[in-house]
Amino acid sequence: METIFKLKDHNTDVKTEVAAGITTFMTMAYILAVNPSILGDAGMNPSAVLLATCLASCIGTLCMAFMANLPFALSAGMGLNAFLAYTVVLGMGISWQVALLAVFAEGIIFIILSLTNVREAIFNSIPLTLKKGVSVGIGLFIAFIGLQNAGLVVDSSTLVTITSFVDNFNTTGICALLAVIGVLITAVFHIKEVKGGILYGIVITWVLGMICQLAGIYVPNPEMGAYSLFPSGIMSVDFSALRDTFGQCFKVDFSGVGIFNFIVIIFSFLFVDLFDTLGTLIGVSTKAKMLDKDGKLPQIKPALMADAIATTAGAVLGTSTVTTFVESSAGVAVGGKTGLTALTTGGLFLLACLFSPLFTSIPAFATAPALIFVGFLMFEAVADLKFDKDNMVESISAYLCIIAMPLFYSISEGICMGVISYVVLKAATGKAKDVTPLMYVLAVLFVLKYIFL
Repeated sequence: METIFKLKDHNTDVKTEVAAGITTFMTMAYILAVNPSILGDAGMNPSAVLLATCLASCIGTLCMAFMANLPFALSAGMGLNAFLAYTVVLGMGISWQVALLAVFAEGIIFIILSLTNVREAIFNSIPLTLKKGVSVGIGLFIAFIGLQNAGLVVDSSTLVTITSFVDNFNTTGICALLAVIGVLITAVFHIKEVKGGILYGIVITWVLGMICQLAGIYVPNPEMGAYSLFPSGIMSVDFSALRDTFGQCFKVDFSGVGIFNFIVIIFSFLFVDLFDTLGTLIGVSTKAKMLDKDGKLPQIKPALMADAIATTAGAVLGTSTVTTFVESSAGVAVGGKTGLTALTTGGLFLLACLFSPLFTSIPAFATAPALIFVGFLMFEAVADLKFDKDNMVESISAYLCIIAMPLFYSISEGICMGVISYVVLKAATGKAKDVTPLMYVLAVLFVLKYIFL
């Protein structure tokens, strides 16, 4: 392990890295339940999607471990899977096979861009202050996801509001309450500097839920989406369903699609994946203090290549775009610093093929406290923003980036807001020469994206 991952150079050890990898996996495990559900709505076999998601996540995360030696995990990106199912397939009437071919084409383009250093250049062109803003914005974004997963945030006439703990107390109410308790437990572990505190918080919250079910406080009600908190099984060895999606992206019928529509779909996937990935790498790397003094990530090129390979493999296996997950922050917060963290997470995704009934039983309210608390840890970067007159352009653009991510529910939209505002404000205040040419190009592309996509 020392030879491969250089643990001593990163001031870490095997125990810490493994705990971090387990934590990352547990905060990501929801994708194994959510992705089959979403892509199932597009007509795909949910069991096949589950296996494809496990395998693609394993391939991508292992590439990240051995190619980049970074503690980042990959899986089917949330938002991108919904775009494929509800916009491309159900909205545009295009078959899921054609949609997967578009994802495959996107992956090939990303491999080429990674080899030509285009993605690396984009990463390095973003100012350090804006990168700090991206980190804070992602923190708020994943905290918001955690609040939703816990059932603490619900729809209302004001768009969102806090849930009623009294209504449906024995289902959604108690789950929301347990999530609050889980946040406090995790916070205590953090204050006491307990290693693996986030992981312990997940497990303890889950155990408390099972105790509540045994005591009759929590009552399963499938019609309300409240299922038993105990695993329905341990193992499953039936992998035959994978043939329903494997290689189907090459068996397509283009009749009625149109080349223009197909190109638009490819670039839609391409754009969102590119800046979701860059945003995640920026945010998590900032939190892990992996950026150098110039705000660059030394291992950025192999990290981006791992992401591109994972997307391509995922399309062949039968899942939507695979991307670096922001939940990697949970493992970084536990102390993960090297590819051994990613190796552990990737191994668990492979095991999930066998133990899918167990892993998919982790309730959302148990992992929600981890996401909420990691949001707090990433919010620390806001202290690095300078609000004096000389840095006002940078701080305002960072602020717009921060608020856009949770409110627009998109990392890439936050980056768009940050880059556009940064370029416009610099130019409007007579500091146009401070902006790199690539930032101007990005700003123009983002504006065109809002006009045409």
